[in-house]
Amino acid sequence: MASSTSTSGPDIHLYTTQTPNGIKISITLEELGLPYTVHKIDISKNTQKEPWFLEINPNGRIPALTDRFTDGETIRLFESGSIQQYLVERYDTEHRISYPRGTREYWEVNNWLFFLNAGVGPMQGQANHFNRYAPERIEYGVNRYVNETRRLYGVLNTQLEKSTSGYLVGDRCTIADIAHWGWVTGAFWSGVNIDEFPALKAWDERMLQRPGVEKGRHVPDPHRMKELSKDPAKMKEHAEKSRAWVQQGMKADATKK
Repeated sequence: MASSTSTSGPDIHLYTTQTPNGIKISITLEELGLPYTVHKIDISKNTQKEPWFLEINPNGRIPALTDRFTDGETIRLFESGSIQQYLVERYDTEHRISYPRGTREYWEVNNWLFFLNAGVGPMQGQANHFNRYAPERIEYGVNRYVNETRRLYGVLNTQLEKSTSGYLVGDRCTIADIAHWGWVTGAFWSGVNIDEFPALKAWDERMLQRPGVEKGRHVPDPHRMKELSKDPAKMKEHAEKSRAWVQQGMKADATKK
């Protein structure tokens, strides 16, 4: 992962941390074989709220990315779906993880990309919050978001049951698969048992065998979700640490105008 110094090539800087949304970008970059420089953002210290970062992403969230645009000037990208679309539109000229613009498959990839960004990510994120980070257990919140996440997993499972390639769209892994993987592989964290969804579980394992996924998931730190799922003590410790800074961040956000 070395940065490019060519004035004509990419100069990609990825601002990220170890989250489902963060690793979807590093995996995308690895699948495309692009050089990039990683800047680890410590969200436990609210680094993403500092003025310099807000110049890149005014929403104060990771991931964010900058690159040298076609006019030679820096372009900023934020929101993970937008970043993925930029990367394949500009750099995936061989359509390794995308399809040509305007094809049926192109629009189908968009369907599933928006399904993740408007459905699975937000719903599972709330399931994670009520299951792991809330100061007290609120059954309504847990049930609402875990059940909706499970429903969305059922939609994915049905799509994969019909797939002849083992991926969501057409004959290849695309940014739609990559976008979902970081969330689905951590299903247990939100209270969903992936064993309920055989086709989705097989897809999860298939994705993990891809070199780009294996390399990209460990950016900027080791991806430990699989290990956590097998160790209840570490799971509890991780949740307690995360709960503390999540609550702290919520309080800080509440005082800002």
